Amino acid sequence: LWGDITERGCVGRQSARKDQLDIISMAETTMMPEEIELEMAKIQRLREVLVRRESELRFMMDDIQLCKDIMDLKQELQNLVAIPEKEKTKLQKQREDELIQKIHKLVQKRDFLVDDAEVERLREQEEDKEMADFLRIKLKPLDKVTKSPASSRAEKKAEPPPSKPTVAKTGLALIKDCCGATQCNIM
Repeated sequence: LWGDITERGCVGRQSARKDQLDIISMAETTMMPEEIELEMAKIQRLREVLVRRESELRFMMDDIQLCKDIMDLKQELQNLVAIPEKEKTKLQKQREDELIQKIHKLVQKRDFLVDDAEVERLREQEEDKEMADFLRIKLKPLDKVTKSPASSRAEKKAEPPPSKPTVAKTGLALIKDCCGATQCNIM
């Protein structure tokens, strides 16, 4: 695919770059293998953050739809409850019972969704901790290899990986409060 190293001229450059740890590569780059690994880890981290965000948005969309469905059923139930008991037909009483059961099932489904979101958040927190530790370990050896004595004076601390977007506790509280006794906070 890349051809012979001699055809690409890398061998000729090898002697010119003895001071750069004798790196021979088929790729046109001056990156060290450790730097490439670190870059790949960062890209993997970014991909994970995007997948997590997509998952959170799906949770939110499901939650909004469940809230909407619950509110629609509650409104229909309120209309039936407003009818005096003596004036209700058998069909209206049956519909009232059906609505209560449907609302109950949707609330249970929503509770499961909220619990699932919390479990996912905790799992992601643990993954973030592991990734931060991994990157910290990877950055230390890289700093020793790539920094010159002059640049070590202006040493910068390694930044932790970008924080992942999560459903904040206030967001979870909003989700849990949604469709309760008061109007839906999300709607």
